[in-house]
Amino acid sequence: MTQPQATSSNYKLIKLFSKQPIQLGRFFARILAGLFNRFQLSKISKIIRLNIKIAFPELSDHELQILSKEAIRNELTSYFEFLSIWGSSNQKNIQRIHSITGEQYFHDALAEKKGLVLVIPHFGTWEVMNSWLSHYTQMTILYKPVKNPDADQFVRDARSREQANLVPTDESGVRQIFKALKQGGTTAILPDHTPDQGGDMIDYFGIPLASSSLSAKLIQKTKAKAFLIYTMRNDQDGFDMFVEPINPHIYEGNAEQGTLIIHQALEQLIRRYPSHYHWSYKRFSANKSLKKIYDIDEQEALARIAEVRLQNQK
Repeated sequence: MTQPQATSSNYKLIKLFSKQPIQLGRFFARILAGLFNRFQLSKISKIIRLNIKIAFPELSDHELQILSKEAIRNELTSYFEFLSIWGSSNQKNIQRIHSITGEQYFHDALAEKKGLVLVIPHFGTWEVMNSWLSHYTQMTILYKPVKNPDADQFVRDARSREQANLVPTDESGVRQIFKALKQGGTTAILPDHTPDQGGDMIDYFGIPLASSSLSAKLIQKTKAKAFLIYTMRNDQDGFDMFVEPINPHIYEGNAEQGTLIIHQALEQLIRRYPSHYHWSYKRFSANKSLKKIYDIDEQEALARIAEVRLQNQK
């Protein structure tokens, strides 16, 4: 497909919005979240609420309501922040990261020159980390084109500015990542998604779900260092970043065992900060018994979830 020209009106409009202060984006996000929460204007809000009910069946209706509202507001805020981050310079985005907990883990691993696999969940505003990471290491990242061609060009331009090597989400892209890791490079993988086909059935919040084993395979076959990294926004118009080693058993065993370890790390993170996770993805349909849960009545969906969870405990 022919790439859109940088002079197209849609592209210019996206660029214009991306130049607005990040505080303005956060303001609009609060307004939208208020509308979504009050009037349930979006199907996405319903997906978020259902996912939270699935993950935390022990919460009361009042607790679920509070958490759902916070999660919707945080996810919408992240979308506005992504736009501002993509439209800002690398230097500005680096300055937006006010603190880094566990930074030394990252630098020590780089010094070993054995490669890094950064496990980045759909949590917080992960795009802000790219500029900081690219300042220290060559990034090779799987990239799936955005459906809108103008938006795709905008994101590509931002990623190219960060000197990241964007590779396709197919076997050729995976081979390039393996090569980069063996040369001491770095990749970032978002593991909490459903593979297009296949995948191991991995327990996630007590539900067996088809899950990609790519992260575990990369770690185990290359012996690259593995870290869970994420950000959370703070009250000073910036972000705090966290680097956490993954359970060292990830370097042993097979890909299925490694994938379980990664999902356990994700689940532990989400249970600590549930309102910062992006709950809008239809993740719990990645089980043949649950394919339609987002298209049926909520109570029926929860009943099916309970059956699968009970069966999984036997």
